[in-house]
Amino acid sequence: MGTLYLDRRDLSVRLDGKRLVIEEPAARPRGIPLALLERVVLQGWVRFDSGVLAALAEQGTAVVCLSARHSRRTAILLGPGHGDARRRLAQYQLALDPVARLPLAKSLIAAKLRAQIHLLETAQAQRPDARKPLHDALVTLTGLLPALAAAPDRDTVLGLEGAGAAAHYAALTALFPPSLNFTGRNRRPPRDPVNACLSLGYTLLHFEAVRAAHGAGLDPLLGFFHEPAYGRESLACDLIEPLRPRLDAWVWTLFRERRLRAHDFVEDKGACLLAKAGRQHFYAGYEIWAPPCRRYLRRECYRLANELNGRAPSWVAEEGGDAA
Repeated sequence: MGTLYLDRRDLSVRLDGKRLVIEEPAARPRGIPLALLERVVLQGWVRFDSGVLAALAEQGTAVVCLSARHSRRTAILLGPGHGDARRRLAQYQLALDPVARLPLAKSLIAAKLRAQIHLLETAQAQRPDARKPLHDALVTLTGLLPALAAAPDRDTVLGLEGAGAAAHYAALTALFPPSLNFTGRNRRPPRDPVNACLSLGYTLLHFEAVRAAHGAGLDPLLGFFHEPAYGRESLACDLIEPLRPRLDAWVWTLFRERRLRAHDFVEDKGACLLAKAGRQHFYAGYEIWAPPCRRYLRRECYRLANELNGRAPSWVAEEGGDAA
């Protein structure tokens, strides 16, 4: 199975030996072997006791809890991590050295820019009616790459990343029908269906990055592009930067192929939220799309860990591999 989504009211989960038993009113209990679970996504009101969490943690199954309505992450549970503390010591030393961090930050953002360019070039071939905004964004993004290579410090890299994001999202607005009211990136809360999907997708990707970093013996809180911030897993934020355009492309596909439509969303106090049926479509599609991203994150975390231990060439972030 890999991933278990628990996203219904009045669900109860209990432990029965090496199985999780899921119970809900007017339905037969369902048993799932713990050994089949790599991750569990809890949304809303699910009842369970501490023994369930202990068993999942012991099994190495990661758990992410999302709020009932807004799909915001409220907690993450991780199992045992890698035992080699030298990796984290080397990571801490690198995080304190702005000169040594700079090439890593530039590598991550270069991979993100190239992924954005790839998405917009693909869209340009499929949407000749949107050629002008796509072309303008591509000119901007292509021009940022040499500027990034010459960037003397992190602040410059941050400015170039912001310019790239602005151009990228401005071009994306031309790909979605006006009825979706997508005029650019917004969040907390998302105010249109496209941003509702982007926010949920980025949340799930971030969870995958935290899990991958933890499993490789790295500290998810300490990144190289994102500065440390209270309660933020900055390394996970770093790791998903090259994957964000991939998720953007997938969200575009969801609406282009009409797998999600306006009736799959609800408005709640200014927020646009995926309704229950919409979340089911989203999660099912995400599980088909996500495996290459998960492999990418595991691979990149172990490559970085080996670099920190001096057992690999200098780490350079890839674009996301086969995560298109």
